[in-house]
Amino acid sequence: MPKGETYFVCQSCGFQSLKWLGRCPDCQEWNTFLGERTPRSPKPSSRAKPVAEPRRLAAISPRGPSRWATGVPEFDRVLGGGVVPGSIVLVAGDPGIGKSTLLLEVGASLASQNRAGLYLAGEESLEQIRLRAERLKLEDNSLALLAETDLHAISACLDGEQPEFVVVDSIQALQDPDLESIPGTISQIRQACALLTEWAKRNGAPLFIIGHVTKSGAIAGPKTLEHLVDTVLYFEGERHGNLRLLRATKNRFGSTDELGVFDMTAAGLLGVPDPSQALLAERPCNAPGSAVACVLEGTRPLLVEIQALVTPAHFGTPQRSVNCLDRGRAALILAVLEKRAGLGLADHDVFLNVAGGVSVNEPAADLAVALAVASSFRDRSVPEDLIACGELGLAGEIRTPTRLTRRSVEAGRMGFERFMTSRHVKEDSGSAGKVPDIIPVRDIAEALDCL
Repeated sequence: MPKGETYFVCQSCGFQSLKWLGRCPDCQEWNTFLGERTPRSPKPSSRAKPVAEPRRLAAISPRGPSRWATGVPEFDRVLGGGVVPGSIVLVAGDPGIGKSTLLLEVGASLASQNRAGLYLAGEESLEQIRLRAERLKLEDNSLALLAETDLHAISACLDGEQPEFVVVDSIQALQDPDLESIPGTISQIRQACALLTEWAKRNGAPLFIIGHVTKSGAIAGPKTLEHLVDTVLYFEGERHGNLRLLRATKNRFGSTDELGVFDMTAAGLLGVPDPSQALLAERPCNAPGSAVACVLEGTRPLLVEIQALVTPAHFGTPQRSVNCLDRGRAALILAVLEKRAGLGLADHDVFLNVAGGVSVNEPAADLAVALAVASSFRDRSVPEDLIACGELGLAGEIRTPTRLTRRSVEAGRMGFERFMTSRHVKEDSGSAGKVPDIIPVRDIAEALDCL
């Protein structure tokens, strides 16, 4: 595209057009095009370009990446044991979920380890950050603050101060004056991320970036933003609840299966070392429609309460409301219950929920979901000391979940006496800790008969 010319960019997917379009031909979104102007090309330089020298693969030292412990255990768990020097970590989440609070705590903890850090505030003044620091009891910390959005000024500050790590809050607030577009547009985000990433890789300094999300939950900006960074973390949770969950959807230096659990308090975010206890703390006693499942988030087993409410439908088509569960999986379970277990759910409204706001997508929770629905339908409670774990097949069979020993040990630790699962499970006599009695079942009809 000619330099200095005006073009239009879709702010949803990055599609470019020479004229304004009402609907993007790529992502089909409406009214997402904004006009931008390409910077004019600078005068060619007469200096000779440096010659890059490649290195043989066998000559490169096989050193593994060392990690820094940030001092926030739940954050380190999701990163894979700590932050890798020179890595780029993108933290995204809904407005007000606690992204700035989390990274201010991480930055202050690293600064308390005698590491010189810089917190770039593009959306708040220094006085506002000071107020948050006082609430978090961090006002005496040595973390340096800079309220600036101009990329030229930020680049000069980084080259002069040479911090050991940088926190950017947020990438959507930064702008390059050479680009004739407003902050938050695709070209500005791409330019800011490229400049900061180049500096971090060159200096070996970890870079933490806060990113906004769109109304659909995707990270705002171009998709290349997620490709440029090393780790993408999503901070999620119920807005009116206290629990916050940190998940990794991309991690070049660790697993993406780990889960960090935080408790939002007046004094900031506190790590939850025993999330199963927190998730089951308010579980009702002998309530129909409640069952407990054990799901795995990476290496961490979590006990979650599955809640179901089944009521007769009085207005046309029955409702199917699903919260924190996969809708397709829930529809499959309801169909199997009606076909294989004889439950007449076709004329009933069904509401499914996972208490605590934890998203459960593992098939091992199928059996608990089925028991909760059957319990509400028959108005008979599931025994309090029973936990269910197993995948439900289309023929109604119960399949064995993975890592059953780890799940059963966690159930025994929480005081459960009985563990319902597939009859094909193999007993493990070498497991450590208290293990509940195994109740093997062949299919969903047999599981309901056992109750």
